[in-house]
Amino acid sequence: MKRRDQILAEAGRLFAAHGFHGVTVADIGAACGISGPALYKHFASKEAMLSELLISVSEELLAAGRVRVAAAESPADALAALIDYHVDFALGSRSLIVVQDRDWQALPPESRARVRSLQRAYIELWADQLVARDPRLTRRTAYAKAQAGFGLMNSTPRAGEIDESALRVLLIEMATRALLASDG
Repeated sequence: MKRRDQILAEAGRLFAAHGFHGVTVADIGAACGISGPALYKHFASKEAMLSELLISVSEELLAAGRVRVAAAESPADALAALIDYHVDFALGSRSLIVVQDRDWQALPPESRARVRSLQRAYIELWADQLVARDPRLTRRTAYAKAQAGFGLMNSTPRAGEIDESALRVLLIEMATRALLASDG
């Protein structure tokens, strides 16, 4: 693992455990086995670490989502692939979900705008598939369904003591039902 990646991984773990404001550069350096000031060879600031963490995960989600949609034979297959991928992401990235939820306001404004733009594109990707699957859906409803689905899938940090494979099955089933529920 490259030093920069190690720093980001440790920063993410520490931010999730103690909050962005509860972690010092010295804490991150100590977790990486280097001095706090040595981190400045890799990042301009602690805020730059947070920015890279949240921007890179947002870019990753969007890119992976686009790949899955492009490979799908139908909107239903695309939704199944998106759900499967996002549940795996949520199970493997619980600390990043915590950091995103709790430390969002600590992002510099330009980073916050970039993350929001990427997130909107990711939501639109899902909404496009929902509308393609059911053209009766309005864009507004499809967007709301996608956001609600993310809330459900991103609940992994608060899922309690359940076997991860059982949780995966449960989240896929619940997300699928939520996303495909009628507008009734």
